[in-house]
Amino acid sequence: MRHGLLPSPLGELTVARDEHGLVGVWYPDHRGGRPADLGERDDDAFADVAAQLAEYFTGRRTAFDLPLAPRGDAFETRVRAVLLEIPYGATRSYGELARALGGPGYAQAVGAANGRNSLSVVVPCHRVVGADGALTGYAGGLWRKRFLLSLEEPAADDAGRLF
Repeated sequence: MRHGLLPSPLGELTVARDEHGLVGVWYPDHRGGRPADLGERDDDAFADVAAQLAEYFTGRRTAFDLPLAPRGDAFETRVRAVLLEIPYGATRSYGELARALGGPGYAQAVGAANGRNSLSVVVPCHRVVGADGALTGYAGGLWRKRFLLSLEEPAADDAGRLF
């Protein structure tokens, strides 16, 4: 495993990958922290990630094209798959994700799995909101979630749907 530090409008991001793909993208004050052993630091090994993040932050990229290798159990893997289906500029509620995964009773489990998403920004957990559209918890802080949703807002306006 290798890791690097990348600048962003949301603070310096720690990124890590192994031989299978990107393992994580963490904020400096990421709730829950990041793993202690991320291997050797090699910022140059993340030029592809840096380029795609820069394109996203300047509005020129709406989806990431990177091999992903996050850790997690089977349910977290299912939640990530549903998160990746949320279109750029759109939001979904925890309840909507729970129904997509098999039932409204999964809403709390979806929230917990969403909170453990190690691939911030790349796997768009910031697009998940409360049932009333309110911004709810985000491992990077609500100000970052607000920033990311605002960045995507022109696409939401074009689609005519924010959530």
